[in-house]
Amino acid sequence: MIKKMKLLTCFFAMVMMNTMYAQPLLSLKEAIATTLQNNFDIRLLRNDSAVYALNNSFAKSAFLPRLNANTGILFNQNNQRQKLADGTKREANNIRSHNINSSVNLNWLVFDGFKMFITKDKLQEYVTLGNLALKNQVQTSIAQVINIYYGIVREKQQLKAIEEQMSLNVERMKQAEKKLSVGLGAKPELLQANLDLNAQKANRLKQLALIDQVKEQLNQLMALPAGTLYEVYDTIPINRNIKMGEILSTAGCNNTDLLLSAQNKRIAELTLKEKKADRYPTVSLQSAYNFSRTNNQSVINSFTPLLNQNFGFNYGATVTIPIFNNNNVKRQIKEAALDVNYQQLVYDYKKSNLQTAIYIAFKNYQVQMETLDLEEENIKLAKENVYVSMERNRLGITNILELRESQKSLEDAYNRLIAARYATKQAETELLRINGQLLPEIE
Repeated sequence: MIKKMKLLTCFFAMVMMNTMYAQPLLSLKEAIATTLQNNFDIRLLRNDSAVYALNNSFAKSAFLPRLNANTGILFNQNNQRQKLADGTKREANNIRSHNINSSVNLNWLVFDGFKMFITKDKLQEYVTLGNLALKNQVQTSIAQVINIYYGIVREKQQLKAIEEQMSLNVERMKQAEKKLSVGLGAKPELLQANLDLNAQKANRLKQLALIDQVKEQLNQLMALPAGTLYEVYDTIPINRNIKMGEILSTAGCNNTDLLLSAQNKRIAELTLKEKKADRYPTVSLQSAYNFSRTNNQSVINSFTPLLNQNFGFNYGATVTIPIFNNNNVKRQIKEAALDVNYQQLVYDYKKSNLQTAIYIAFKNYQVQMETLDLEEENIKLAKENVYVSMERNRLGITNILELRESQKSLEDAYNRLIAARYATKQAETELLRINGQLLPEIE
């Protein structure tokens, strides 16, 4: 009987191997790399980060002067009438003239209460904020990939357990047929084995559909076309070396959500300094080179020049002293100070929540590992129990109820074991995500 069970198991294994080799094998590393390259959430944040970097690359421009050139030409065609004090009258039509104006203007803000220096620092902080937001999304996406990838593995293991049940039911049918043929069995036993086999076949079809559904979730996360085919590995590795002390000592420095909150607080503090700088006077330097030329083709007054041309260089300085602007600066400073307090509260809240989340996640991780160890032991007992029941059934010293109960115990043991493996992996992934340590998963 054992040899027959091995042959049936090998048959189902060959079917699975043929299916696997008909499709490319996707590793977790490849799934993560594809997600980091194609995932829309990551690409959007990468674009935002690039905008911050672009703005920062031009930050030094605030210290440079502004230089503008202007030029223009104006044509005039007028009808003029003049009446002088001595009673003389002059009148002419279609008097034409044109005027050319050109200038080069320089304006240089040399002091604004150090606001330009604060703005430059603020732009650099935004670059850091963009990088942290991108890293946070990367961590989140990697966690999603790990959970979905091993979700597929979980369903594959569930499929394997169903096929093992099918092999047991096939063996039950053969034993029932043999006993029935020699007059030692009953027809209901054969019918029941056939019913159980058909039920497992239906479960197998549902399981195959479920595997395809979970694969589509991974396709969406990797931004691959729907229906992309591949196979995944069939094991779920567990990291049993995570230590509570290590997580607590490094989470404050690695947790991207907490780092984002701290970065928002720094930006709020710089915004407050910017608003306070509006209280100070501003000093600007101005300089210009002007050229103007007016050409009159005809005039009606002998004192009006036919040609008038001016050009020259001028320079100076302007000091603007804020005195009263409807208390706008005072209001903006108070708003910025409130935002600093708000960001500090958010940071403290997230720091407190982080410690709680670590304790809960680590406790869940420990419980899941202990559960996994227990279920690993249970599956051995359940397999041995099924083997004994099958042998007793072959020898005719047991009944169908005992055999079905042992099969049900094996099925339940497999379900609990597979669920425990996946839950342990989820707990491990969550701990690493909280501590910002998921990136090494792709190494």
